[in-house]
Amino acid sequence: MITTLRGKDYLTTQEWSTEEIDTLVDVSHDLKRSFALGSPTRLLPDKTLFMIFFDKSTRTRNAFEAGMTQLGGHAHDLTPDVMQISHGESPKDTGIILSRYGHGLAIRHDLEPGAGDSYMREVAQHADVPVINLQSDVDHPTQTIADLMTMREKFPEGLRGLTIAVSWAYAPSYAKPMSVPQGLIWLMTRFGMNVRLAHPPEYTLMSHIVEDARNNAAASGGSFEIVHDMDSAFEGADIVYPKSWGIEELFSRPEEALAISARYRDWICDERRMGLTNPHSIYMHCLPADRGYEVTDEVIDGSHSVVYDEAENRLHTAKAIMALTMGGKGGPAEHA
Repeated sequence: MITTLRGKDYLTTQEWSTEEIDTLVDVSHDLKRSFALGSPTRLLPDKTLFMIFFDKSTRTRNAFEAGMTQLGGHAHDLTPDVMQISHGESPKDTGIILSRYGHGLAIRHDLEPGAGDSYMREVAQHADVPVINLQSDVDHPTQTIADLMTMREKFPEGLRGLTIAVSWAYAPSYAKPMSVPQGLIWLMTRFGMNVRLAHPPEYTLMSHIVEDARNNAAASGGSFEIVHDMDSAFEGADIVYPKSWGIEELFSRPEEALAISARYRDWICDERRMGLTNPHSIYMHCLPADRGYEVTDEVIDGSHSVVYDEAENRLHTAKAIMALTMGGKGGPAEHA
């Protein structure tokens, strides 16, 4: 177990070693057990986390705010419109000042490709407390670590050799960020899993993440493949994670993007497609799911679905991220 994570930024899972990721999941399990037993876990007494949300949030916001309270600290729920960010204050100034007021910064900035990750890294460059990515345009590491925890709970014999289908699915609401599927192929290829990425030709993910996924799979003894047919992705899968995302170059042209997505209305997770998977398979989604579009009620409310267990684990992994990076023992801070 790694015990020197104090002060370390959590911007992408790819920047954490597999041993550090394993430590994070182990601590999450311990905190979940304590929560179930009603045992106090005041690991961050009197500490402050500043949360800045450029976009809406339910699970992430509440997992971190409730989690910080349970750890004995306090989380400030902030948006740019109540800060000088809305008047052009720089990431440098924001990072320096808030890190002098508290013990951690957490940021969601996910809707504009090329913007969120860059903003967080600039804040982190100047802050002297850990910066946590609550979802960027590149990765959603607080979601995918909860996904990994959930998979390990549902498959306690181990994930090596299991097949996960990370598939695009149709949604009419808006062009959703690419960060969840990107985070999934980044993280799950590191544990010897067979990762299938399925999407229509237009819905490619960022090329450097796809390349990392190939390299991760080769290093871990797993596999990574891209298909353009949802059925073939589901065939024999142990885990399915169908979710909508947008086209990178069209995020500023939503009407054009939605017109393209309408061509693929049949990309839905339904009972027929679940029938192509292994009998013990699980259905996952980060939520909120577009019911009747991304997934049918029969599937998301059915026996294969683990979405509420997955959402519950957002709390425990959030607490573990904060406890390990904002507290803990060790030498000088490892902020990067």
